[in-house]
Amino acid sequence: MNAPIGFRIDTFQNEFLPAGGTRVNAVVTVTATAGGPATVVDGAAEVIIVDCSGSMDHTYGKLSAAKNATAAAISAVRDGVAFAVVAGTDTARMVYPVTPALIEANANHKQNAIKAVQGLRAGGGTAIGTWLQLARKLFGDRAGLRHAILLTDGRDEHESASQLDAEIRSSTGIFACDCRGVGTDWEIAELRKISTALLGTVDIVADPADLAADFQAMTAAAMGKEVADVALRLWTPRGATVKFVKQVAPELADLTGRRTESGTQTGDYPTGSWGGAESRDYHICIEVAPGGVGDVMLAGRVSLVRTNAAGTEVLGQGLVKAVWTDDVVQSSKISPEVAHYTGQAELAGAIQEGLTARRLGDLDTATQRLGRAVQLAAESGHEDTAKLLAGVVDVLDARTGTVRLKSAVRKADEMTLDTRSTKTSRVHKR
Repeated sequence: MNAPIGFRIDTFQNEFLPAGGTRVNAVVTVTATAGGPATVVDGAAEVIIVDCSGSMDHTYGKLSAAKNATAAAISAVRDGVAFAVVAGTDTARMVYPVTPALIEANANHKQNAIKAVQGLRAGGGTAIGTWLQLARKLFGDRAGLRHAILLTDGRDEHESASQLDAEIRSSTGIFACDCRGVGTDWEIAELRKISTALLGTVDIVADPADLAADFQAMTAAAMGKEVADVALRLWTPRGATVKFVKQVAPELADLTGRRTESGTQTGDYPTGSWGGAESRDYHICIEVAPGGVGDVMLAGRVSLVRTNAAGTEVLGQGLVKAVWTDDVVQSSKISPEVAHYTGQAELAGAIQEGLTARRLGDLDTATQRLGRAVQLAAESGHEDTAKLLAGVVDVLDARTGTVRLKSAVRKADEMTLDTRSTKTSRVHKR
């Protein structure tokens, strides 16, 4: 058994407010410290869902690439982890094992699973909700790490939007899901909706040849998780209102609406599973009752908790403070961490709004919003995003955000910019 990972919580804020001020902002960094050599988490399970609809066999060898990618993912599953492979069309069916159940990974079972995957054929439509339904049935009520990979190349055309939404709701909290779209004919909003609700990631793999490396990396990352079902617990004083709780690094995710009440003046926000040497940042905003000069208040207590049959374990804790002052210099300072991530959220919004306007033919709005995105990317040193923006606009002056829309844009470039708009650059901690 490996040594358990530990957690540290650091709070970054300007705790000083002007007299009568009510808005408290803080960035909370949660860092997991590595334990011993990685071992299988009790109850860990992995389900790999592969799109086998007819379009997967039409162009660019997508089905062949998906088979190789699934084989790479199977190989990365740790021995002892329960796993299964599902083929998705307008229905969902088992690939391995053939019965609707998980099977323990070992050399023989993984070899048989890879052989079964190589026999996959494409045909039929796309009903992603049924894929989630089968995955949920496979995970059942098991505890521990529950992770799925979902690959598709198309839109959810063979069920209604309400059916998909219902399956997403039913799967929320049951398992985490990383979603990948191969090619450029899938719908970003659909996969983002799934990955957001199921605490996963979404990305484009424009070239099918890149699938295998991506699947292997996703599975390896899942196998490195050591603590499952962790929540951020926030206590606030009587009369205070939580305005929002957002994960802001390594990727933007608004957790505000995911709150579940956990006690008097406390609520839990899901963070999923954690592995050693992992770090995430959260932006917390709390509205408190106004105070007078010299007043000091504990505006929030942030705890990282894990609840199981044995009870609730507190893994780490940090404090958010409020101090009222008449010193204008102190109260007017903006925490560098809060400013950075506020800008990162604006950057993501500007990109998505600009691309939407471009698709709708509103070129003035598209130019203005994408120009603002270029300016923000330059200010925050977000070089990766700046390179992606250069695929859709000609940058005339990054400092002022002066750009010109490209007359011809590769769809893959546009979709890559959109899917990766929520990835953030980390702020340099003090």
